[in-house]
Amino acid sequence: MILALAGCAASSPSAAGVRHFVFEQDTFAYANELVWEYRFDELGKWTSKPRQPKPDYTHHCFVVARSAKQFFANARFDPGQPVADAQTYRRLIRRVVSSRPNRDLPEGKRIVIPGYANLREFSQAQEKLLKAECGGAWHSYFQHGHWRMIWPFSRSQQQRMAEQLVTALKQNRPPVVHVVRFPRLSINHALLLYDSTETEREIRFAAYDPNAPEKPATLTYDRAGRTFSLPTNFYFPGGRVDVYEIYRNGCY
Repeated sequence: MILALAGCAASSPSAAGVRHFVFEQDTFAYANELVWEYRFDELGKWTSKPRQPKPDYTHHCFVVARSAKQFFANARFDPGQPVADAQTYRRLIRRVVSSRPNRDLPEGKRIVIPGYANLREFSQAQEKLLKAECGGAWHSYFQHGHWRMIWPFSRSQQQRMAEQLVTALKQNRPPVVHVVRFPRLSINHALLLYDSTETEREIRFAAYDPNAPEKPATLTYDRAGRTFSLPTNFYFPGGRVDVYEIYRNGCY
C-alpha cells in the first residue's frame, strides 16, 4: 500500500441522524474482489495463489466502506419515484461520494435516489454504474489516513480507540476503520462498524466487510489484553489486528 502523508483539517460533525444502519439495507450487494486466493495448506501454513479468472473489481475496500458511510449519512432512497436514467444516477452518485463522510445531512437536504428502497437494492440494479462512479482503486491507495499505520500501536491507544468507536456508534455514526498488521501487512483492510455489544470481558463490533457483503463480520476487542482481533476468514488467517478510525475528519 502506498502511503499518503498529507493531512487535512478537522471539522465539527453535524447532529447524527435518527435512522440506524441496517446491514441488509445499507450495504452494497457486490463485493470488493481479491487478487489472491488464500488457504491453509496440508502443513497448516497460510498460503496464497493468484485468483483465476482474474477479478476486475479489486483494491476498492476503502472506497466501498467509505461510500456506504456516505450513502447512509447523506442520501435518502425514494422507491415511490420512477427509476431514472443512467445520467441522472451518475450525477447523484457523484454528489453522494463527494459529500463529507464525517457529516450527516439533515433529512430535508439529503440527496434523493429515486426508484429504489435502499443501497442494497440500488447496487443490485446499478452495480456497473456504482463501481464506475464511487471511486477508483487509487482512492484506497492514497487514503489520507494511511500514514498512521507506520507508527506503533500501544495498548493504551487501542483502548482509547475502542472507547472512541463505541461512542461513535452510540451517536449513530458508523465509523470506518483501517484494520492492519504493519509491517507484515497480513491484513490491510477497511471495515464499516455499525453496532457494538459490550460485556465485562470484551466488546464485539458488528461490521460490514466490503470483501464479504453476504453477512456481517465481527471485530472483537479484548479488554484485558487491550487488543482487537478478527476470526479466520477467506482472506485472513485470524488473530490480532491493529485498528484506527479513518474519514473521521472528512479526509478521503
